[in-house]
Amino acid sequence: MTVKKKILIIAVIALLVLAVVGFTIHKKNEGVVTVQTGRVTRQSLTSVVSASGEIRPKNFVNVGANAFGKIIKLYVKEGQQVKQGQMLAQLENVQSAADVAANSAGLTVAKSDAIAMEAGYKKALSDNERTKLEYQRAEGLFKAGLIPQQDYDAKKAAYEGAAAALAQAQAQHDSAKVRIDQQQATLRRASDVLSKTTYTAPFDGVVTNLPVREGETVVIGIQNSPGSTLMTIADLSVITAEVKVDETDIVNVKIGQPAEVTIDAMPGQTFKGHVSEIGDNAMVRSTGVATTQTTSGSQEAKDFKVVVTVDNPPANLRPGLSTTAKITTATTTADTLTIPIQAVTVRQKGDLKEKPKDEKPDPMAKPSPEDKEEVQGVFVVRGKTAQFIPVKTGVTGTTDIEVKDGLTSNDEIVTGSYKVLRTLKPGASVKINNEAPKKEEEES
Repeated sequence: MTVKKKILIIAVIALLVLAVVGFTIHKKNEGVVTVQTGRVTRQSLTSVVSASGEIRPKNFVNVGANAFGKIIKLYVKEGQQVKQGQMLAQLENVQSAADVAANSAGLTVAKSDAIAMEAGYKKALSDNERTKLEYQRAEGLFKAGLIPQQDYDAKKAAYEGAAAALAQAQAQHDSAKVRIDQQQATLRRASDVLSKTTYTAPFDGVVTNLPVREGETVVIGIQNSPGSTLMTIADLSVITAEVKVDETDIVNVKIGQPAEVTIDAMPGQTFKGHVSEIGDNAMVRSTGVATTQTTSGSQEAKDFKVVVTVDNPPANLRPGLSTTAKITTATTTADTLTIPIQAVTVRQKGDLKEKPKDEKPDPMAKPSPEDKEEVQGVFVVRGKTAQFIPVKTGVTGTTDIEVKDGLTSNDEIVTGSYKVLRTLKPGASVKINNEAPKKEEEES
């Protein structure tokens, strides 16, 4: 046998051996799932709810027009500090001032008439008492036969006339009192109209908005048409960040929780604060209208208003600045068992039940309601298989989540890939590969 034939035979035998080895390895790895793993660790977690909104003073008021008229004087400028009761603006008040003067004069006349009516009433009362006594004496003398019928009738007629005059004086006196009350009510109405032409500061603050000028005409609001706004007065001693928190996070937000406030106009600066108010009514995210003010049901995302009071606000903060508040809703101790969030998955109870190997699945069988119930858990690598372990979770951090029950320290759990976690079956054979995933896998 030549050397070439020997080499050829050896090469063929080597290829056959390699083929057998490759086939054996392939059969051995068939059904094995490549996974990425991580360890259960102990660390502290902080749960944070982030929400955006705008800076607002805690106390502010939009001074609106209470009357129709021209602005004849503005006593303040935008950005000016004002004190409570300080004059802000004056509207034209010629007609309203004239009405007050006329009604004041009418009240004076009504009071004078009432004095005269009271004097007439007192005189009529005195005449009535006098004629009553004279009539009573004449009645006694007439019964005794000491005076004639004519004198008795005269005294009786005088008494009846005095009684009628008293009743008339009483009615005039009461009418005069009613006229005084009527004139006083008219004067109060005219005075109220006049007072609405003058505007004063409701509290100490700053004029943050002044959209009108002297000489402009302002109007009051009617039904669906808002009235003119003269200015906005804000108390800048207490500054808040009014943010909108998603409905899925609002259940974790409580009064007094600490928060960190950042402002877009002040990059690199963080301000401490605390939650001071939580809205009870949901608002539709797209419109900002409260759900109680809408007549139709909506499946849109909803937010809740949360007010964060800034503890030490800088002096240069302005209402309306865009802001973000990070509210700390929960913290844990340093020995808390934690796992990566992506490791947590769900399976139906029916998928977790052990089935005989020789049992064939029935495609026509419908799962029971109990089998459809979902169980939260993680896959733990034990030996070379992945076992599904139900877990009870707690505080959620940025990348990790607290495990309250189901795992122990240093358990090796399956953390990826996402596709594997979705399809991995309990008891499946696994192979660990913790190298960085390929770009194609990340994109998928």
